Amino acid sequence: MGLLSEGSPLNWEETKKYADHVRKHGIIQFLNIYHKVKDRQKDVLKWGDEVEYMLLSFDHKRQRVQVLLRGEEILHILQDQGEKANPNHPTLWRPEYGSYMIEGTPGQPYGGTMADFNTVEANMKLRRQEVFSLLKDNETICSITAFPRLGCPGFTQPEYDPKPLEWGASKSLFFPDEGINKHPRFSTLTRNIRHRRGEKIAINVPIYKDKNTPSPFIEKFINDDGEAAREAKTDHIYMDAMGFGMGNCCLQVTFQACSISEARYLYDQLATICPIVMALSAASPIYRGYVSDIDCRWGIISASVDDRTREERGLEPCKYSKYRISKSRYDSIDSYLSKCGEKYNDIEVTIDEEIYHQEVKMCFSGIDHLLAQHLAHLFIRDPLTLYAEKIHLDDANESDHFENIQSTNWQTMRFKPPPPNSEIGWRVEFRPMEVQLTDFENSAYVVFVVLLTRVILSYKLDFLIPLSKVDENLKVAQKRDAVLQGLFYFRKEIHKTGNPVVDGCSSSHNGIDSDTEDYTLMTIDTIINGKEGVFPGLIPIINCYLENMEVDVETRCSILNYLKLIRKRASGALMTAACWLRKFVANHPNYKQDSVVNEKINFDLITKCDQIAKEICNCPELIGEPVSKAKHSEGMTGAV
Repeated sequence: MGLLSEGSPLNWEETKKYADHVRKHGIIQFLNIYHKVKDRQKDVLKWGDEVEYMLLSFDHKRQRVQVLLRGEEILHILQDQGEKANPNHPTLWRPEYGSYMIEGTPGQPYGGTMADFNTVEANMKLRRQEVFSLLKDNETICSITAFPRLGCPGFTQPEYDPKPLEWGASKSLFFPDEGINKHPRFSTLTRNIRHRRGEKIAINVPIYKDKNTPSPFIEKFINDDGEAAREAKTDHIYMDAMGFGMGNCCLQVTFQACSISEARYLYDQLATICPIVMALSAASPIYRGYVSDIDCRWGIISASVDDRTREERGLEPCKYSKYRISKSRYDSIDSYLSKCGEKYNDIEVTIDEEIYHQEVKMCFSGIDHLLAQHLAHLFIRDPLTLYAEKIHLDDANESDHFENIQSTNWQTMRFKPPPPNSEIGWRVEFRPMEVQLTDFENSAYVVFVVLLTRVILSYKLDFLIPLSKVDENLKVAQKRDAVLQGLFYFRKEIHKTGNPVVDGCSSSHNGIDSDTEDYTLMTIDTIINGKEGVFPGLIPIINCYLENMEVDVETRCSILNYLKLIRKRASGALMTAACWLRKFVANHPNYKQDSVVNEKINFDLITKCDQIAKEICNCPELIGEPVSKAKHSEGMTGAV
């Protein structure tokens, strides 16, 4: 969830006074790091995953399930029994936005050996088991992207009513502040986003129009002061708080590159893959108890932290605001970072000119335009949280002001410099994936993305297309059944001739303008599995890579099982989680074809999800038929 400092958080009016101070010193902190490590080479290619989980409570007598507000309590026990007792403990646990959420990662990053791929699932199973051991009989841990009845009456355990007309962080009609993690960062973020924006968050998601869904679909809201009635759109599901976005779960992967140029190269190439993997991992079609007409959470979470004022959003003439800003601070990237990506930077990038020139002036060895532009774009944002104890810092040895801005630019990809005075190298974070129900599925997506980075670097592949087309792809990726119905712009010729260099540009690339002949519309099946005469396919390329690697039989078996899941999801032979969830609701005897997911449907749905995750029952439509059952420590369980 980003920087978690301790201290006395300032309100928005106080934070705003120090915004320029934070930006100025944040850039100084970055430049100090940059000068120290810009020439650093040969860092080992390490990587790790982050899985976000929800804690849930079942009421079998009343046939209902609620989110369980025990996150902080469980987290403290996990940390006390884990990393605090043993620095080499195999798991790490961190807080997340919801007080019903926690985040688990491997205790140490995975390395460069192929055998590491066979330990991912075992580690995820261990994480889940560590939490299970601390829960009561009626409680569970669930890796589900969006709790279907989040925001419905009584959705928390213990139950709390939202208090929109009283002082609070979100003033939501639906989401009580007790659902927010008690760490001051989270409530401060919530409150300051609302104060900076000048009004409550407004999220509108198109409702799925079933046979008996009211048309037009219009809700009436209790305790509304008029804002909800004004902001809610006809035929849309309305939500009004940060919790509806940040209260969802995701799956992320971070890679350490060998150098800054390699990190920039990976950042660009993976940015084009984000919409593809988003659609492949689609897992969230239900919001606030209604079936929606989208399959992914991305647009919801983007709107949930959109702190732009009406002027910045272009709704009013600029009088007090410095910029018009085209996107939320949680959105897709706006510029490539590698040299050969520059010609594909066809999106207008709003930058802080003072920050840009500060970088160029202070970086005596010459920070290049692309990196300066990237940072000056991130730094058009204000800090959203600031602690009284963290205003005046040692810029040579601390990076809190830089991370303050960096960590609240939540984009599809994140470019991460090393922390000050650390052994950690330049990193990139891959952020668009929806979390899956099972450890096998989550492992499959992680392994696929990591193997893709190996292939990109080994074969110097080139996926670059105009960034505006990547944005179009991202919009398509969120649509219902995009994995089968969507068409995505993708590069046709990904093997470049000449002598490619790590920072991403072959000799044949230089001086050539972007041409529409470089790319075409493809299905995800074609992109992932290939189509003769059109595109070779990402998995066939990965398979070619694997054939040239020394891989033990057990690890190869695991990898092939994971890739088979991805391949079948792409072809439609297996459902995405979003498709499966829709089908479950549609076939439930209590469903009235009115887009409503009531308590009973939700109870049965989450019960089924829990059974699948615990491997109590199989789900061949979602995962396929089980093909191997080995000890969890061997990481070989799964289905295809």
